[in-house]
Amino acid sequence: MAAHDESEPGQPRWDRVLVKLSGEAFAGSGGQGIDGNVVTDLAREIVEAKRSFLVDIAVVVGGGNIWRGLSGEGAGMDRAQADYMGMLATVINGLALQETLERLGQPTRVQSAIHMSQVAEPYIRRRAIRHLEKGRVVIFAGGTGNPFMTTDTTSALRAVEIEAGAILMGKHGTDGVYTADPNVDPSAELIREISYIDVLNRGLKVMDSTAITLCMDNDLPICVFDLMGRNIVPLLAGERIGTVVS
Repeated sequence: MAAHDESEPGQPRWDRVLVKLSGEAFAGSGGQGIDGNVVTDLAREIVEAKRSFLVDIAVVVGGGNIWRGLSGEGAGMDRAQADYMGMLATVINGLALQETLERLGQPTRVQSAIHMSQVAEPYIRRRAIRHLEKGRVVIFAGGTGNPFMTTDTTSALRAVEIEAGAILMGKHGTDGVYTADPNVDPSAELIREISYIDVLNRGLKVMDSTAITLCMDNDLPICVFDLMGRNIVPLLAGERIGTVVS
């Protein structure tokens, strides 16, 4: 019998996942714009996960480092218009991540819910699944294509559509779900496991209520973890990290 090749990809906890990356994380310590070093670190983690496991990876990136629709509305802008601007911001982040992934040797496709044929494919569910089956990372940009919907809702919707096993919800500045804001309340405790209903009833800031409900209706677990802690590979290996909502 031939010796086992330790370099062969292993079997992950889930065969297909959707990773939600916080737009704010792309800005690094600057708070706005795109920090190339941060994007490179995130891309390397995704590449490492693909090389370590037989796993399909799709990504949804937020746009808060460039524009937030709610901020525009607060300044008196029409909410729908502000949200469309936010969708464009997610395309910019998606293209930045794609360029970095491909520079690291990982084939990647960006699919946008808003048609931008010169820079991204239109979102087509069956095409996205085919890309994943061929080993490509698929980045879903442009939100759902509709205003009043967050990238949280985009993550839940796309994860259900591609039949992902889980959403890996990367948070910037926190390592899971707490009983209160740990930055304000020193006594706040990390919650390791919690139900969808408890998240909704307690008003915990995991995802917006539309996204949580969609995950609940489709039995789609959400793993909330520290995005900057190199946690994607350990999560796929089955380690207990952050908070699981199920």
